[in-house]
Amino acid sequence: MVLIPAHNEASTVGAVVRDVRRRCTRTVVVIDDCSSDDTIAEARAAGAVVLPLPLQLGAWGAIQTGLRYALKMESPFAVTLDADGQHEPAALKSVLKPLLAGEADVVIGAFPARASYLRRLAWRYFRGLTGLELEDITSGFRAYNPKAMKLLASPEASLLDYQDVGVLLILHRNGLRVVEVPVPMQPRTQGISRVFNSWWTVGRYMLQTSLLCIARVGYGRSAHSNRE
Repeated sequence: MVLIPAHNEASTVGAVVRDVRRRCTRTVVVIDDCSSDDTIAEARAAGAVVLPLPLQLGAWGAIQTGLRYALKMESPFAVTLDADGQHEPAALKSVLKPLLAGEADVVIGAFPARASYLRRLAWRYFRGLTGLELEDITSGFRAYNPKAMKLLASPEASLLDYQDVGVLLILHRNGLRVVEVPVPMQPRTQGISRVFNSWWTVGRYMLQTSLLCIARVGYGRSAHSNRE
């Protein structure tokens, strides 16, 4: 199942859904995060199942809703990608390959070269703070197997304002295998980054994510994963 969180992406979401449907026969689900434009209509016209959220939950809340839906529908895997056209559906097979081979629980479609100097600096800081050995920690192009989906659909993974590092820490603490595969990405054609668009939002992101890292770093894997 392909999951696409969207908020006011009417200009691009239809093309993204159609591109995905041309390349695979799996269900495409758009989780609409209280858009005020025609995102829902465009997604449905392109052939997607649309899950309209009654309250705005943010990117991670929308993704978590999609993961819970995928589990309910007994989907063996779920892939998330953005509605703005940055992620190329042509790379779906590459992202799924390690899951199908049983080599990973989560696969990240990585394209570190897209990052600005400011974003690379933030990544380096969080790698040092968390010990995560990943090059592209903010990519939303990710694939999950059922074990990862169940963990990330649980209350432990709820209420993450900035989901990228927090999700990776939860996966790490529970001993799940995360790998990266290189994928191409297109430059953003509409809108701006929700994080790296001003010094204020960058500062807020750094502070909140740093506190999240400090709260979780040093505890190792959870007792539940150690029993497994």
